[in-house]
Amino acid sequence: MTGETPKFRFIDLFAGIGGFHAALSALGGRCVWASEWDQDAATVYARNWGLRPAGDINEFISDNEVKIPDHEILTGGFPCQPFSKSGRQLGMDEARGTLFHSIARVVQEKRPKMVVLENVRNLAGPRHQHEWAVIIETFRDLGYRISSTPLVVSPHRIRPELGGRPQVRDRIFICATRLPAGVKEDPDQVRPPELTGSMANWDPQGWRLADHLPLEHYKKESQRQSLELKDTEKRWLAAWNDFVVTMWQQVGEGSLPGFPIWIDSWVPIDELFVPHDFPKWKADFLRKNSLFYTEYKDALDDWLLRWDRLVDFPPSRRKFEWQAQRTPTLYETVMHFRPSGIRAKRPTYLPALVAITQTSVIGWEERRISVREAARLQGFPDWFDFGDQGDAESFKQLGNAVCVGSIFNVLRAHVLRDLDLLADHSDLLRQILGSPMSPDLSIHDREAQHPTSLGEQTLLLDGSFLELSAQYEL
Repeated sequence: MTGETPKFRFIDLFAGIGGFHAALSALGGRCVWASEWDQDAATVYARNWGLRPAGDINEFISDNEVKIPDHEILTGGFPCQPFSKSGRQLGMDEARGTLFHSIARVVQEKRPKMVVLENVRNLAGPRHQHEWAVIIETFRDLGYRISSTPLVVSPHRIRPELGGRPQVRDRIFICATRLPAGVKEDPDQVRPPELTGSMANWDPQGWRLADHLPLEHYKKESQRQSLELKDTEKRWLAAWNDFVVTMWQQVGEGSLPGFPIWIDSWVPIDELFVPHDFPKWKADFLRKNSLFYTEYKDALDDWLLRWDRLVDFPPSRRKFEWQAQRTPTLYETVMHFRPSGIRAKRPTYLPALVAITQTSVIGWEERRISVREAARLQGFPDWFDFGDQGDAESFKQLGNAVCVGSIFNVLRAHVLRDLDLLADHSDLLRQILGSPMSPDLSIHDREAQHPTSLGEQTLLLDGSFLELSAQYEL
């Protein structure tokens, strides 16, 4: 189209099924290269984005050459491999042999204007301080502005109209921008991008799965069959629902304890024996369970009798964790069958999507969430298609994906932080800051075109776009 602002170019490393692609294309970008070693994920990526990812990234880089197209933004949800602590110095030499080194080699050769990487929160935790320091120092050695303070973002804290999603998914985002030649700055003064505007005036307890996700309505037996709980699972829920109702009858609202219930440790408090070598956390749980059982012994014994003391339940289903506050029945909650027990919570936001074995259970429908609903949790549009692959593989891919709304908001905030370094990239600024306020507005319709002019739908989270347009001649 005549007069259309050229799309900025990005590459998508460790691409999975394309969470970064969804976010950056919604911001006006054009993917010029992607890599993904898992062929099933690469097939889904190609099916939806029209670009077949290359395989192992290391087949395209060497000490002498990087066979990857030029680009303005490099993205990647890279696997975290430990770096050796035996080296005498931080930086690129010490990262050699890891997948992060592969990224650094591309950055060194291609000099993208911006880099956005995603990883698990623990990457910047106490056990990985060394690895985090290597990453930060590597980018600084390569001439990039980067904050040593981690940026942690979860989609459930982002406002729904800005692409937030009802899922707790804390992730670390690494945001680096290339410094112009000769520019020096105090790295201690660099702060991470600021997302307070994306989260302002929003209480995560306001999520409602049925409406915000939204949940599907599976009325046909053929639609429900693969999602419906097994009879044994329904029995687990029936027993624990009886427990919830029993406690409400005994004490009323707020009667259920917040600590994990372990029925195998229910003994009167004067009969409790805690070995001296037990960890403190476990000893505390044993005492709390014993006190709880002692106070409500008659009602709890009757409940156990009604369910044959749960002898046919596996050990992990004899444990229960209530996080649903003032909810009167188990069937009004969402649940998770975890190795540590059955966890129930209010139907607001869900825990991080990880695998089909811990897929969230919708209590009032006695079913697990579907692949489509899981894709919505990650911000993928409803036209996103997994083809004929099995649900287990699709859940695995979604569990490994990045949340589209998180990336979308992080990159906008990244640009706003580094406007002073991006003044010579007006096309990139125009595309990203002139994009719709949510990725949903750009990628909901497969055929939708990205806006070519700035309009009322533009939302800046900090400052006025008109002022920025004048200042940076956008």
